[in-house]
Amino acid sequence: MRLVPDIAWRPADRGARPLDSRLLPLLREIRDTGTLRAAVASVGLSYRGAWDLLGSHSRSLGAPLVLLQRGKGARLAPLGEALLAADDSARRLLGAARDGLAIRLQAARNAAPLRCVASHDLLLAEFAGTGATALDLSFRGSLDSVAALARGEAELAGFHVTGGGDTLPYLRLLKPRRDRLVRFAAREQGLIVAPGNPKNLRSLRQVVAKRLRFVNRQRGSGTRALVDQLLREGSITSEELRGYGNEEFTHAAVAATIASGSADAGVGVRAAAARFRLGFVPLRRELYWLAGRERTLASPRGERLLSALRAPALGRAAKRLTGYDVSAAGEVLPLAALRERAG
Repeated sequence: MRLVPDIAWRPADRGARPLDSRLLPLLREIRDTGTLRAAVASVGLSYRGAWDLLGSHSRSLGAPLVLLQRGKGARLAPLGEALLAADDSARRLLGAARDGLAIRLQAARNAAPLRCVASHDLLLAEFAGTGATALDLSFRGSLDSVAALARGEAELAGFHVTGGGDTLPYLRLLKPRRDRLVRFAAREQGLIVAPGNPKNLRSLRQVVAKRLRFVNRQRGSGTRALVDQLLREGSITSEELRGYGNEEFTHAAVAATIASGSADAGVGVRAAAARFRLGFVPLRRELYWLAGRERTLASPRGERLLSALRAPALGRAAKRLTGYDVSAAGEVLPLAALRERAG
């Protein structure tokens, strides 16, 4: 393991806090895409979260970072352009010296947490929080998580599939000789609706037919891919689904939106509906996998992870959350198992 220097910007005042680490990547995406809505999907923020991030920093810095115009997208204000230009220059200077400044930490490697990037899942979050094994867990979409593993930015990736055709994007990123799959859980995905299902919904087509308000997941997430699959199966266009562009980044956020009355339906896991005491209409049973390098899983840290997955504590947590089956958790399999259908 190596520690390498990085750059953080902060006001020169003594004790001032650094700028949020998400700000500059967001500004870069706005510069490249020209719209805030397209930019947030790449950064991992909700539209509302990105708006708040830009607003709070513009106020603290005393000038706007981005100029937003209705119907004309978004572009960087002079301060935003200057900040990115300065950051680019600083990173070029640091890049030449980074290797010489890096610190190697061989002795601490076996104690370091496994870096896991994963599609949002309530049970995985609880598992990571118990301390049963050391996981440095962050959430992205399923496809983004596997891409991070493929690039070497993570040691584990969590993603979910129903089997069959939806596995192909992941198989393109993973390598049979290098990577292995670890079973985590089977879980239920379906429509999250108001308590008692007052609209009597049974399918996504009924959400469209009744012109109900929908809350979606972000692009790149496995649940968004499922929504798109359901639309294709029903010969429904995204324009017909009212709220298709209304995106949230977790199952819990989708459930909270429905619980607040801001939407009538969304697709998510049964556990999220149960947490907010909402109705649930099952649509698919899917498999949630962890992927990692074979050598990582064979290391002492990998062995501790597998032991924790096979321990009874995970099963008890799954029962509390509802909608999960972890009877095969911790089993290591080749990539060919990804074609298995969830049933």
